Amino acid sequence: MSGSEETRPLVLITGASAGIGEALAQLYASKKYDVFLVARREEKLASFSKQLSKTHSINAMYFACDLSKPESPNLLLNQLRDRKLHVDVLINNAGFGLAPEFTNTSWAEQASFLQLMLNTPCELCHALLPAMRKQGHGSIINIASLAGYAPPGPGHTLYAASKAALIKFTQSLYLENKKYGLNIVAVCPGLTYSEFHDVNGQRDKLQNLPKFLWQTSDQVAQACFKAGNSKRAVHIPGLVNKALYTLNKLLPQRVSTQILKARHR
Repeated sequence: MSGSEETRPLVLITGASAGIGEALAQLYASKKYDVFLVARREEKLASFSKQLSKTHSINAMYFACDLSKPESPNLLLNQLRDRKLHVDVLINNAGFGLAPEFTNTSWAEQASFLQLMLNTPCELCHALLPAMRKQGHGSIINIASLAGYAPPGPGHTLYAASKAALIKFTQSLYLENKKYGLNIVAVCPGLTYSEFHDVNGQRDKLQNLPKFLWQTSDQVAQACFKAGNSKRAVHIPGLVNKALYTLNKLLPQRVSTQILKARHR
């Protein structure tokens, strides 16, 4: 740990034990940010934070909790207060998908999903924004998805809806906080190589899609870092994803919905 830790900014990353979150932690640590990692797997967080501290000579901290539980955001915020930590960059990255159709899951599963995908990011933003405003600088990066702009399809019933809501929420926060000098952005990646598709059981169905549709977690992390220092409310990383976004805007919704239905079949 470097002796100049007091001068380093702090980034808080949720879902930091794998995929995009892990890549973000590596990137910000390499840029000499202290990092506060949040995820469920304590053993992975402990070993990862130790590696980051040693490799990059920064202070890597962690807190293991399940942010799909309603009480977890407050537990996390208490940890920050107890350690007297000020968050300069908040990255709401934690997420998962529920592949079955809506009524083939329990409401408890859907409620946990909404807590993690919407309630927790909103609560963390609400709690951390006042200090950022007072300080006059800070960034919030909400990891949304290209799915938030895509036409509706069967399965993953609340996934696209939650990402669309996160995008709109971020756009409003951006407008409310420009005058305070804050950078608030929703980053909307498309298909990304990570554990996400293993967890929701969709890896076998997606592995035959063309490679040009995919980005690596490192590529998405680089896009997030740049977007977090920009003055825009939404960023779509990658030329292919930008083209898909534009195509969806140009096609009538009836046509794009039929295309999506055919792809599902």
